[in-house]
Amino acid sequence: MNRCIEKAKAGDPSAKEDLVYALRPRIAKMAAYYARCSGEDVDDLLQEAWIGLLDALCEVKMHIGTPDQYLIQCARWRLLDAIKRAKVRRCLSLDETTLESPGAPDSEHAVARASVSEFTGELKEQQKAVLDCLLAGFTWREAGTALGCSSANIAHHVKQIKRRYMAWDADMME
Repeated sequence: MNRCIEKAKAGDPSAKEDLVYALRPRIAKMAAYYARCSGEDVDDLLQEAWIGLLDALCEVKMHIGTPDQYLIQCARWRLLDAIKRAKVRRCLSLDETTLESPGAPDSEHAVARASVSEFTGELKEQQKAVLDCLLAGFTWREAGTALGCSSANIAHHVKQIKRRYMAWDADMME
């Protein structure tokens, strides 16, 4: 398997086909499992998994661990990221009874927007960037990639943002 991965990494098309053929049962079972758990389409998840695996092929380190396990793990991460993105983007249907008349100003929303602006104004630039990415629907890994840091750094910033919010909220309640 390692020789096949090395050749595929070097760009050999037949080695890529052999690698895909060898890993197809595991990737298909993984996609089917996560599709059952999440309610997402199995083919969409399978496609995401293959993209993750083939993207990781160029960066796999042959001397560290088991390369095929690394490729499968990258496929799983990509698949799980797709599930998270789908859940974030899924919208709830609007109930007509909750709709407000378009001409009436909504003071609660205006106050909420002002509060959010006030809170985010107290954040550091990096924390604002992290918050913007997360509010845009990025996963921690995607936010880290967009901002040039690891998901662990994003987790650290999120913890700081939460801590600052708790202090800010306590001050607002006084």
